[in-house]
Amino acid sequence: MTDILANAEGRSNEQISPEAIQHWDNTHFLHPWESVGTSDANRVIAAKAEGIYLYDPDGKRYIDGPGGMWCTQIGYGRQEMADAIAEQVMRLPYYTPWAFASEPSSLLARRIAEMTPGDLNSVFFTTGGSSAVDSALRFAHFFNNLRGRPEKKMIIARDKGYHGSTYLAASVTGKERTKSRTDVDKRMVRFIGNVNPYVRPKGMSVEDWCDAKVAELEEAILEAGPENVAAFIAEPVLASGGVIVPPPGYHKRTLEVCRRHDVLYISDEVVTGFGRLGHWFASEEVFGITPDIITCAKGLTSGYLPLGAMILSDRLWDEISAAGREDVAFSNGFTYSGHPVCCAAALKNIEIMEREGILEHVRAITPHFQARVHDLARHEIVGDTRGAGLIGCVEGAAAPDLPEERRLAIDAEFGARVDAKCEEMGLIVRPLYQMCVFSPPLIITETQIDEMFDILDTAVRQVQDEMM
Repeated sequence: MTDILANAEGRSNEQISPEAIQHWDNTHFLHPWESVGTSDANRVIAAKAEGIYLYDPDGKRYIDGPGGMWCTQIGYGRQEMADAIAEQVMRLPYYTPWAFASEPSSLLARRIAEMTPGDLNSVFFTTGGSSAVDSALRFAHFFNNLRGRPEKKMIIARDKGYHGSTYLAASVTGKERTKSRTDVDKRMVRFIGNVNPYVRPKGMSVEDWCDAKVAELEEAILEAGPENVAAFIAEPVLASGGVIVPPPGYHKRTLEVCRRHDVLYISDEVVTGFGRLGHWFASEEVFGITPDIITCAKGLTSGYLPLGAMILSDRLWDEISAAGREDVAFSNGFTYSGHPVCCAAALKNIEIMEREGILEHVRAITPHFQARVHDLARHEIVGDTRGAGLIGCVEGAAAPDLPEERRLAIDAEFGARVDAKCEEMGLIVRPLYQMCVFSPPLIITETQIDEMFDILDTAVRQVQDEMM
């Protein structure tokens, strides 16, 4: 390794060896959610990508099952994207959003306002999903301060929800591992329970489960006092929590609860926005609601550049901009708010999606994708399969008659074992303890869906043979 690194250090234009890259990655790159004791992770090196595939330095091809991080909607290797980004870099790589306007950010704000449901027309650009959520929460506090209600600050969030890694976004995140050893604001947030119908008590109908979950939200608001609750934040589909699709009618009814108690409804569409469920946004088209605030990121640029947005309703904007408040400022912003190159990438991404009919394509192939997801339920080791649009989850579960040691192993290792098997066969999935989740690029074809699920099916069967 010493010789490899020495040779690599001296190279300028030559390709650096995979061994050196892997060593430097192990030694210097602290990856997201990295275990502090990890020094030899030896991750597969992504050398290039095209379409729905990633390639390692030896040319081995992998289907990108997670779609990057739920974001590579139009797939990899788009020359149009590279050209649009390069052109904007040469024309205007940056401007200060405090003093100037730019064509890309103004056009993109207008395009997003055209896509959003109802009266959500004011777009605040951020650097990604976490900062979009953070901005939404700060706006909820600002909104109530301006209304003379400084005590109305509490946020209601959900168990298993994921909203980001900034301090406020992490505080409203309900995934246990996210907050195991980092500080969050526990005074401001109240969590309500898991909405996953899979975990409902034996014998309870899905309808009764929905009633209970809606009632739980209202009870939390009443217990805290509506005068103290600023907002309810919810993903239409809880993605990182395990692709949890709430029961039918849940979203409409929780919005009604929020309206009844003057609580803002924040729909976190960082994952579901920009085509994942076959529409620009899922809130209205899929779940029939017009929230007060929408957050988005990821698919906005298909991951080509980092960009997010918080989108506000006219109802909120009109109230804060009423007569006499001309000098009031929402004191929140980022150096890269409305970054022209990122906005140019988003505009080209949207253009490609429209021209190629990608939303229509997603709606057309969703039934086949979901059928293949649910077909995995035939395996004895699989406890649940679920999904919506081009997003899915397979959850492992041990038979009750298995010894406790083996049941605990399945709970802890099913996802990682399936992922390892899939990787050997050329598929990347995202393991989450006893679950594997997947959200491939939206351009995936029916043939590629079958290729993906044939590998996943084989991996689940092999893990079942080993663990049961």
